[in-house]
Amino acid sequence: MINQEDLNEIKLTYIIITIVMLFFVGFIIFVVLMYNRKQLLYIKEKQLKEAEHQNQLLQKELEKQKSIEKERERISHDMHDDLGAGISALKLQAEFLKQRAEGDELKSDINELLKTSEEMNISMREMLWSLNSGNDTLGSFIDYSKMYARNFLKRTNIQLNIEEENIIFETVITTEQRRNLFLCLKEALNNAYKHSQSSQLKLSFIQKDKEFMMKVSDNGIGIHSDQSEGNGLRNMKVRMKEQNGHCEVTTENGTHLFFRIDL
Repeated sequence: MINQEDLNEIKLTYIIITIVMLFFVGFIIFVVLMYNRKQLLYIKEKQLKEAEHQNQLLQKELEKQKSIEKERERISHDMHDDLGAGISALKLQAEFLKQRAEGDELKSDINELLKTSEEMNISMREMLWSLNSGNDTLGSFIDYSKMYARNFLKRTNIQLNIEEENIIFETVITTEQRRNLFLCLKEALNNAYKHSQSSQLKLSFIQKDKEFMMKVSDNGIGIHSDQSEGNGLRNMKVRMKEQNGHCEVTTENGTHLFFRIDL
């Protein structure tokens, strides 16, 4: 029979074992917490180094972009001052020669020279607009496109209608997107003038959040299914693909060209 003294010893033994176990469990928890803390500090330190690295890369990219923009501005100014002045001088000289010319053949040649100088002047203005980073907004692109379309069609019998839908004019558009969209517009207008036999052309600009679409529609004869795809249409599709965009053409009741890009 177990006496009271033995019971007390057994209780004391259980208490000591329990305390040791609790201490051991507490020690394990402490070690795990310290390990997790070190791991967390290591991860945070790694993330901080990665963030610093990304920040350095971003800073280099920003400096590169600033350098590119500065070079673009320099080229733009040089073209305006040198090439622009040269074209203006050429035009003035041609007009002076035209006043002194007597033969019709000579006058015709001078008129061709004047026409060429005017085309060069227009091309130069387009390049200057393309190079200017201050024009990298939807508002600038749409305003310039409308001006170009009106000037292009004003001497034709094609009536131009323009519409805008949900346009946020301050929305940023990259230089390459702006340039390629404009070249697609030029090609579309040129094709409509040469081949469509249309009397009306509608130019639409539509923005849906970060998606921008330009649509050029005419009421002409359309593109027959047996006609092969011309270089102009292929070039437009390539330009849009290079900008991760899309070009689509439909020929129901005229020709309809859709150009879509993600901003």
